[in-house]
Amino acid sequence: MPLLPNLDLILILAALAVVALGVYLLVRWRRKPKDKEKRRRLTVNQVGRIGDATITDMQGDTLFYSYSVRGVSYTASQDVAALRDQMPADVERLIGRAASLKYAPQNPANSILICEVWSGLRSAPTAWRRQIPGI
Repeated sequence: MPLLPNLDLILILAALAVVALGVYLLVRWRRKPKDKEKRRRLTVNQVGRIGDATITDMQGDTLFYSYSVRGVSYTASQDVAALRDQMPADVERLIGRAASLKYAPQNPANSILICEVWSGLRSAPTAWRRQIPGI
């Protein structure tokens, strides 16, 4: 009979270890919103198709743009706060200009203008820069 209490103790300790491991993995793997957004951008960059967009506005760290895919027009925005160091200094000059975008083929509303490894923002042509004083 002495084996039975030891077996119960071992089962209880094993169950506690499994529960503790589960809690640890849940806390560790739970993603923060900024991590989810980064993963979304990188996924769209990897599997996305390239299209043309027009930058319509910029408010704070948000770029607003419009584009069309298979005859359907979309208006979207992208928070670029985490990507400020990769953006041109004169982003306001891009308003009203064309840009490239990447969109998910299964969901064309899921799109990006810029991510950590790619940018569809087009800077002004060199000839255009030379014609404007102060550039």
